[in-house]
Amino acid sequence: VGEDVRYFPCGHHSHPALSRELSYYVLRWRMSFPHDRDTCYFSHSYPYPYSSLLSYMDGLLSSPETADTARRELLCHTLAGNPCYVLHITDYTASPEEIAARKAVVVSSRVHPGESNSSWMMQGVIQFLTSDDCHAKNLRRTFVFTLVPMLNPDGVIVGNYRTSLAGVDLNRVYKNPLESLFPTIYNTKKLILGITKERELLMYVDLHGHSRKNNIFVYGCHTPQCD
Repeated sequence: VGEDVRYFPCGHHSHPALSRELSYYVLRWRMSFPHDRDTCYFSHSYPYPYSSLLSYMDGLLSSPETADTARRELLCHTLAGNPCYVLHITDYTASPEEIAARKAVVVSSRVHPGESNSSWMMQGVIQFLTSDDCHAKNLRRTFVFTLVPMLNPDGVIVGNYRTSLAGVDLNRVYKNPLESLFPTIYNTKKLILGITKERELLMYVDLHGHSRKNNIFVYGCHTPQCD
């Protein structure tokens, strides 16, 4: 939307609230408003609010077609008291012994509220994994998928770009998360550790957006075992 879109470094820091030790950038564009007294909103990307996630999960789980593929579980409540949910997807028509033998895949998203594209990716993951596609059916027969669709509901609700209600980037607290301040990260980490005691964890994927990079790319953890 708009014309003459530019993104460039700001060479001077005239505002007293800005630190001279940091680099700042400016996003600038021209926009024409054809209607008087109109209300317009600008969005970094297509919005995906918390209410959309709740509505989507309610519709998914109320459908007879997903009765044997998806289960919802409450992970915890946020600082503001909002529920943070977990979805478990697998072929539940199998015996308990067969399900127990399956490996686990964990996927999470939306730790940064402004990266709404990660929620759209997560919805696409859920749609595919619960579909009638032959590959999806094979995946459900092979793995147990545990999905945390929105790691930062409070930040999404209040409109933060990167932080939680505590004003902290939750993507930086995984090493030692405090349950009292970062309940979703604390309980996600606890959830994953619990999964590893029950079955082999094959993969953990955390979906993000990026302010500068385009298309799809992957960052991975490097360990000596990978050499």
